[in-house]
Amino acid sequence: MTTLAVPATLTSSNEAIRQDTYNDKVVKQFAVMTVVWGIVGMAVGALIAAQLYWPELNFGIPWLSYGRLRPLHTNAVIFAFGGSALFATSYHVVQRTCHVRLLSDRLAAFTFWGWQAVIVLAAITLPAGMTSGKEYAELEWPIDLLIAVVWVSYAIVFLGTLVKRRVSHIYVANWFFAAFIITVAVLHIVNSAEIPVSATKSYSIYAGTVDAMVQWWYGHNAVGFFLTAGFLGMMYYFVPKQAGRPVYSYRLSIVHFWALISIYMWAGPHHLHYTTLPDWAQSLGMVFSLILLAPSWGGMINGLMTLSGAWHKLRTDPILKFMVVALSFYGMSTFEGPMMSIKTVNALSHYTDWTIGHVHSGALGWVAMITIACIYSMLPRLVGKTQMWSIRLIDWHFWTTTIGVVLYVASMWIAGVMQGLMWRATNDDGSLTYSFVESLNATYPYYAVRLLGGLMVLGGMIMMAVNVAKTMAGEARTVNVIPEPA
Repeated sequence: MTTLAVPATLTSSNEAIRQDTYNDKVVKQFAVMTVVWGIVGMAVGALIAAQLYWPELNFGIPWLSYGRLRPLHTNAVIFAFGGSALFATSYHVVQRTCHVRLLSDRLAAFTFWGWQAVIVLAAITLPAGMTSGKEYAELEWPIDLLIAVVWVSYAIVFLGTLVKRRVSHIYVANWFFAAFIITVAVLHIVNSAEIPVSATKSYSIYAGTVDAMVQWWYGHNAVGFFLTAGFLGMMYYFVPKQAGRPVYSYRLSIVHFWALISIYMWAGPHHLHYTTLPDWAQSLGMVFSLILLAPSWGGMINGLMTLSGAWHKLRTDPILKFMVVALSFYGMSTFEGPMMSIKTVNALSHYTDWTIGHVHSGALGWVAMITIACIYSMLPRLVGKTQMWSIRLIDWHFWTTTIGVVLYVASMWIAGVMQGLMWRATNDDGSLTYSFVESLNATYPYYAVRLLGGLMVLGGMIMMAVNVAKTMAGEARTVNVIPEPA
């Protein structure tokens, strides 16, 4: 493979001088809120996981019911936790790879406060039962308008910073960030087209099967661009940075980019197998999902091979451990997704907890772990430190999260396959062998294991909050010094 030197923009030379040049205030704000919203979103997730085991935990209060808290959980972990991380890292990376300050400090500040306003409004309206009913797009029309304004402002800041760069080359991380920003804007605006009937209620302009198709064009590409392309932008900057090594193949990273964004757009119909969607559209989604395996694994291999010559650092650097495990989960979930899109496999997996396991292997294993690693890598430099307050606490966080994710995902895999087999089992006379209640009863032990895994992941985020607070407070470091990455 072609190996290029680490771009000068990835070195730490003249970093002290650049601290006055860059707008790091907004980066720090988003980084801190990433941790805050991570704890909030995962705490709500742990609560609803507990409700599946102990349904009475809603205490008979409507706004504590599973149906209202579940969209709050998904919005909090995707858009509050993940979104804040994407704002923080993209603003950090684009300034350092372009050698310029953000286009507009005021507009960047607006994106921070505007995004936090969106999150707070979601936390108020979703438990109150105000929802459009569209998965990952539940927020009602006034909030949708605010999201559009904030997101367009984000695009202006990011792309404007790219335009005024002082270097001719656009580093590959910025390609991924730019694609994610532009595509999410299009997805949100098209899918959120709706007719308001009151200040808190609206109806989609689409109907029936067309509405479902537009929704899953949006839904799957929210995964593809918000939860994949953006976080690959993080990976392509912070993995070489932390490892002190060049990207294994810069050429492969460009191929990865163009293949991914060209193919991902067409995979959404695999969410609608065995529905009224035309068979050709279902098959198209399946075929493009299978093709996606190639660029996805190309990116994973590129990230892992970047550590060639630096594997020994895993013994002392838990941040790199987070990155390696995140890339491994990325490879695992991008193999599992195409496999589950095959119609015969989907006939077993759809509507079961196998899907929940798949989603969380990507969301917790890939998205959360690469986010955590990047915040740990970036934050000390933002506050003038050489490292986090406690490296040992990062190590504990790593093992707690890794074990928690494995427990969560494995329990849902087993439960899902069991559910699928029980639901389709028939007697000789064609009647169902098991009732739905029997399958639910058999699933109960796995819900307990999932809850344990979720609590471990939440516990790790609390450790991170302590470490971040101590680092920003400027308290003395405690243990295990690791060198600042080149």
